[in-house]
Amino acid sequence: MLRRHLIRAAAASAAGLALPAFAQAWPSRPIKLVVPFPPGSSPDLIGRLIAEPLAAALGQPVVVDNRPGAGGNVGTGFVAKAEPDGHTLLFTIQGPLVTAPLLSKALPYDPAKELAPISLVATSPNLLVIDPKLGAESLADFVKVAKSRRGELNYGSVGNGSASHLAMELFKARAGIDLVHVPYQGFPQVVNALLAGQVQAGFMVPGIAMGQVRAGKLRGLAVSTLGRTAALPEFPTLAEQGFAGFEAVSWQAVLAPAKTPAAIVERVSRELVRIIRSDEVRTKMLAQYFSAAGTAPAALANLMASERERWAKVIAAAGVKPE
Repeated sequence: MLRRHLIRAAAASAAGLALPAFAQAWPSRPIKLVVPFPPGSSPDLIGRLIAEPLAAALGQPVVVDNRPGAGGNVGTGFVAKAEPDGHTLLFTIQGPLVTAPLLSKALPYDPAKELAPISLVATSPNLLVIDPKLGAESLADFVKVAKSRRGELNYGSVGNGSASHLAMELFKARAGIDLVHVPYQGFPQVVNALLAGQVQAGFMVPGIAMGQVRAGKLRGLAVSTLGRTAALPEFPTLAEQGFAGFEAVSWQAVLAPAKTPAAIVERVSRELVRIIRSDEVRTKMLAQYFSAAGTAPAALANLMASERERWAKVIAAAGVKPE
């Protein structure tokens, strides 16, 4: 499903538009790029990767502003309420945009109404990682261990409604296992919890986990894409290990407060598409196990809508409750 959207998005890249007179003075000061996750997290790393070339393109500094909390909802809500003048942008993952409205009883913002999509930036598989001390060498082994210790094992995620949370809930339902959810602010905290034995498993973006996997301190079992990924060809998919059709891809995007002038949104999108698709940035993203995207605003809006519909069904089927 996500692949189809990316194909459409590639055909719908932002066309060059001249800024009208009212927006020609923009940007008149540094631009704040809000990342609603802590320094060192995956969104922080990719956000900083695009900030410097975007600053060069726009002629003003682009300052990364980390505002973690509530699985990304704090920083996302901040941008939703910010002045829509093009000087505050949001770089986030899908959780605060897609599933937070489905899983939060008192979400202080409505992403469909209060945020303007600009561009899909990157996608990544989720890697199922476990504590080697469990003794499981394969996905089948892990399922057996989990079934023998029903309700005793914990798994970490980056918050309620995040891709790492829902991927595991989908896997739990498909595998018939019971793991206790423990949310954290970001993936570095999940890694630390795994290393400390506080949690025993988690779906993680590879960029954060692979250093510990390569060192043998964590064990990777499977990726969540439908087919094997070029960045991690050695890891089989869940789909090929008995879970046909299993897909849970992480993605990251840039948005602005709603009512930001359309010409500014289009300008930022156009610059981002050029930056993201450059050989230099694509190579740097691949080194972090991300695939570069770069889309027009409409393509990101369509992706958000379709992903929300898809995960609403998963949430209902898995019995995940709103908080």
